[in-house]
Amino acid sequence: MIYYLSLLFNYSFVFLLSEPGGHDEKPMLLSVNPGLIIWQIIIFILLLFLLKKIAWKPLLTSLHTREQGIRDSIEQAEKIKVESENLVVENKKILAEANAQSMKIISESREAAGKLREELMAKAQEDSRKLLEQAKIEIQQEKETAMADLRNEVSDLAIKAAEKIINENLDENKQKKIVNDFISQIPNN
Repeated sequence: MIYYLSLLFNYSFVFLLSEPGGHDEKPMLLSVNPGLIIWQIIIFILLLFLLKKIAWKPLLTSLHTREQGIRDSIEQAEKIKVESENLVVENKKILAEANAQSMKIISESREAAGKLREELMAKAQEDSRKLLEQAKIEIQQEKETAMADLRNEVSDLAIKAAEKIINENLDENKQKKIVNDFISQIPNN
């Protein structure tokens, strides 16, 4: 924009200062006109002075504010980067702790399951042992009952045999022999 303003001023002064009778001549692009050069220098210096007074400070302040904003953004980005790296490290640490905790829980549950299995096996063996003992006791009781019944029957048979002996009137030696033989035939168990 400054460029266009300077061109406008230059051409306006050139137009005003040009000679009235020189319209027929065409100006050469590379021709040197000392009056034009002086006016261009004066206009350029005035334009620099005006720009310095009017536009230079706002341009510098806007450049400085933009530069400061960029610096602040870079610092903020670096802080965020450091915080995110710290969060990543912390998250990895938490994940490692959670993994260790889960492995600990799994091993504890395996140990508990093993102990429970062993306890159940021991209880089952104890129950089967008790059932076996109880079955042995019942068998012994049944055996004793059967033996008692057998003795009762033997005694009944002995009485019947004695009646027979009495009825036949055997002598005493024969009676003792028959009773001893009969008793010897009875099992001891």
